[in-house]
Amino acid sequence: MKMRGGEVEVKRVFIGAGCNRIVNNVSWGASGFVSFGAHNAVAIFCPKSAQIVTTLPGHKAAVNCTHWLPTSKFLFKAKQLKQHYLLSGDADGAIMLWEMSLADGKWRQVLQLPQLHKKGVTCISGIMVSQTEALFASTSSDCTVCVWELVFPINGSGDCKLSCLDSFTIGSKSMVALSLAELPGDGGQIVLAMGGLDNKIHLYCGGRTGKLVHACELKGHTDWIRSLDFSLPINVNGEVNNIFLVSSSQDKGIRIWKMALRSSMSNGNGICKKGEISLSSYIEGPVLLAGSSSFQISLESLLIGHEDWVYSVMWQPPSVSSIEGDAYYQPQSILSASMDKTMMIWQPEKISGVWMNVVTVGELSHCALGFYGGHWSPNGDSILAHGYGGSFHLWKDVGNDNWLTQKVPSGHFAPVTDIAWARSGDYIISASHDQTTRIFAPWKIEASLQDGEFWHEISRPQVHGHDINCMAVIHGKGNHRFVSGADEKVARVFEAPLSFLKTLNNATLHKSCPSDDILGNVQILGANMSALGLSQKPIYVQAVHEIPERSEIDGIDTLETIPDAIPTVFTEPPIEDQLAWHTLWPESHKLYGHGNELFSLCCDHKGELVASSCKAQSAAVAEVWLWQVGSWKAVGRLQSHSLTVTQMEFSHDDNFLLTVSRDRQFSVFSITRTGSVEINYSLLARQEGHKRIIWSCSWNPHGYEFATGSRDKTVKIWAVEKDSSIKQLMTLPQFMSSVTALSWVGLHHQRNNGILAIGMENGQIELWNLSCNRADDGSIAPPGLAATLAIRIDPFICHASTVNRLAWKKNEEDHTSMQLASCGSDNCVRVFELTV
Repeated sequence: MKMRGGEVEVKRVFIGAGCNRIVNNVSWGASGFVSFGAHNAVAIFCPKSAQIVTTLPGHKAAVNCTHWLPTSKFLFKAKQLKQHYLLSGDADGAIMLWEMSLADGKWRQVLQLPQLHKKGVTCISGIMVSQTEALFASTSSDCTVCVWELVFPINGSGDCKLSCLDSFTIGSKSMVALSLAELPGDGGQIVLAMGGLDNKIHLYCGGRTGKLVHACELKGHTDWIRSLDFSLPINVNGEVNNIFLVSSSQDKGIRIWKMALRSSMSNGNGICKKGEISLSSYIEGPVLLAGSSSFQISLESLLIGHEDWVYSVMWQPPSVSSIEGDAYYQPQSILSASMDKTMMIWQPEKISGVWMNVVTVGELSHCALGFYGGHWSPNGDSILAHGYGGSFHLWKDVGNDNWLTQKVPSGHFAPVTDIAWARSGDYIISASHDQTTRIFAPWKIEASLQDGEFWHEISRPQVHGHDINCMAVIHGKGNHRFVSGADEKVARVFEAPLSFLKTLNNATLHKSCPSDDILGNVQILGANMSALGLSQKPIYVQAVHEIPERSEIDGIDTLETIPDAIPTVFTEPPIEDQLAWHTLWPESHKLYGHGNELFSLCCDHKGELVASSCKAQSAAVAEVWLWQVGSWKAVGRLQSHSLTVTQMEFSHDDNFLLTVSRDRQFSVFSITRTGSVEINYSLLARQEGHKRIIWSCSWNPHGYEFATGSRDKTVKIWAVEKDSSIKQLMTLPQFMSSVTALSWVGLHHQRNNGILAIGMENGQIELWNLSCNRADDGSIAPPGLAATLAIRIDPFICHASTVNRLAWKKNEEDHTSMQLASCGSDNCVRVFELTV
């Protein structure tokens, strides 16, 4: 997606995000795209490129469920559609309808449904009745179920017509699973199955436009019902009068229920012919009355195979090759996904008809808890799972039931708190409240493709036991290093292992190849996680060749029964199981000193000093600590603020350190170095800059001007004068939302021109042109500083929640294009490219 404003053009390069950890959150549409909730945004990804193509802003609460119209099941009814539609429901009960144009891939919000649900939406399920008409049902934690009719515009232009057909309450125990279907026959009857906390499946019937009435209950499951799915009518003995319902539960079982039109049975009481009696004979159940027709319901099969809760079941959609006109063939194949971290495909055995598990993927693993849902691709040759760690897992059948893992998008599944570019600019590193730091990079081997290079997560250097609040890349010579601070009193320093250096080498086509002396000096291949998930212990190169002697007592289960990591040099982007365990960086130092949880970190440009701050409610705790890179000794404690220092930044020549705080003040410290060890520092100025908390600050990369941004919705520009006083140059026009992130970049090595990126609490990002008029001595001369809005970035590629950090890539080669990285509370990491 590109957008142009004035002389600046912005396009989306990369979006990284994890999936909300909730059932019914993912949907694979007939369009081929997958939708999922990423905090309060709806994210859309393309399985072919493994890239998130856009996020849809609008929800005020976390997105619980998404559902395409048409889904992959109704591909055969969607061949003439020029637009596909998507429903999304959130934790506040709001449901939104979105439209995607197939021609240009553009999205728009069509409407927000009348809010009939008072609590979070737990499930949305729909069917295509015709090319232009859909029915869908929604249910909520408030124990209400709503049935809606949606009529699409006939020629692709015009408005959608929405009407609520029915709304009813279903007792005190809420429903969490729904499935709709058209019943076979000529009656035009609709059946709605729902299941939830009362362990029963409730069936409701009615006409397409009338009210639904309770028809019957199906009992058998002994725990919560988690998923339901109707098949399309299945051909049995030449008659297409049978429809099947599959259900799954927290009792670890899957049940297949058959609904047969009574006239297709041998007699009125539903007894089967003797010739049909086999292992798959029916266990007779209730009769479903629907209009003038009646259906005999029977238990077709009970599938036992999973070792934990079965969160989803889904019938395989009709395959593309079998579709002619509106005809279809419903394969007898079911996909199940479970918390035991496996997905299974079940099919009836050809001779006996007994349902068997024919494929199992995603073996039991130490990496994470299991899967929240499984989904078929529209043509049935791929299956997708989403897991507890916000991760996706994709397998494709390459022939003969050989299912191979495929690349998928990945990202954080909690707010992303900090982001920074590597000193080489080859990758970005992000920190999050999901207790991980992650490295994303463009994998340039794929640059020969028409779509250009694709970004992927290539390493997960830190997997921690506390939420990570901040991180800083250490500049200067030597190996790649960063320091991170979490909800603990200690900062941790990490150094790149040999396996990462070689993987990065492959990703950048040897452009970032470290010098031989660095590779030769790195004796650490990777890292192992400790039992409590706090320290990461190094794996040395020589240790890989040694086989450890294990005593018999090692076989006893202890707290330390965590499998050893296997550091690997990757020649293609790693998948989730590899990232979660085999890409850790070793921890080289711990920095003790702060009295509370770490909140902010920064490193100077020479790579000699790191500054850190922690959460504080008093002046004694709010001091900023300075650490010397290398020896990692504390060389300074800077006192000025009385509350938490929210952000810090060194000036371009490292002579000044700027700090901003919750106490609404900013401070400028003078930093001087006498010799190689001694650091002298002094408070140059402290000033109340804003009327509310100051969240962010940024220096002019070519001067002593700096910007501060605050909850009072303003950005102010200041300058350090020759006499060391602070002068306010200007205040930008007030913004619509709190300013939470700032980053200033220079233009074309012109000292007087720059762009200030401004991120806000509502997720929006604006770029402002700043130009200084300087005197010969470098000071600001009249008329001073000029600021103009360059571009307001499109909301569909911006964040859907608070922007927490912005970071420009230092670009020494190309002066016409620049890259801006951002992270936010919508769990997203984003990279934009600007052409000036």
